[in-house]
Amino acid sequence: MENIPQHIAIIMDGNGRWARKRGLPRVLGHREGVNSVKEVVRTCGEMGIKYLTLFVFSEENWQRPKREIEQLMSLLEEVIKKEREEFNKNDVRVKVIGRLEKLPEGLRNELLSVVRETENNRGLILVLALSYGGRQEIVDAVKKIKGEEIDEERFRSFLYDPTIPDPDLLIRTGGEKRISNFLLYHIAYTELYFTDCLWPDFRKKELLLALEDYARRRRRFGKVEEEIEG
Repeated sequence: MENIPQHIAIIMDGNGRWARKRGLPRVLGHREGVNSVKEVVRTCGEMGIKYLTLFVFSEENWQRPKREIEQLMSLLEEVIKKEREEFNKNDVRVKVIGRLEKLPEGLRNELLSVVRETENNRGLILVLALSYGGRQEIVDAVKKIKGEEIDEERFRSFLYDPTIPDPDLLIRTGGEKRISNFLLYHIAYTELYFTDCLWPDFRKKELLLALEDYARRRRRFGKVEEEIEG
């Protein structure tokens, strides 16, 4: 496939609805969603995509019932522990963005440990957005600025991880058509792809459909066709 995006970002929506349709507890929807994460990460690595950013847990998600949050945090810690070997085996480098200080200590330590352990890997860079909000990232960046002249490039240096390029393609599963406070500064010219497919059902086939749709698009970045064609 030609015209593959360098950076894909995904809003993984629909775990709860997937479980509800089957009469299952919400946490089982999250568990099945982990299998989609594994397949998408593996597929992106095989295709040579450089960055994959997953919206794992938003700042707004802290408003969910306490029991569900506890189950999610426990599941995340369990998955990170289990996948450490796979990350290194598949040369995946893990990065984390968000207000990590709000995460439970055990999960936070596990995340920071796998970030250190994989920092020399040279394959897919997997960015996990946890306790993350786009507006919050901008506010946190502004708080770091100390009375200096600011342009776009300088402002970017104050974001959570300025080394991560803007996404080329943003995918949202689950049928909703909104951004939900995800990567607000970064997606000015990102191509958007919405699908009704619930996240636990989003596997390699659905990812390839999104990539085929992206490959047919013409990205102009404010230019006209004649300027792009030279």
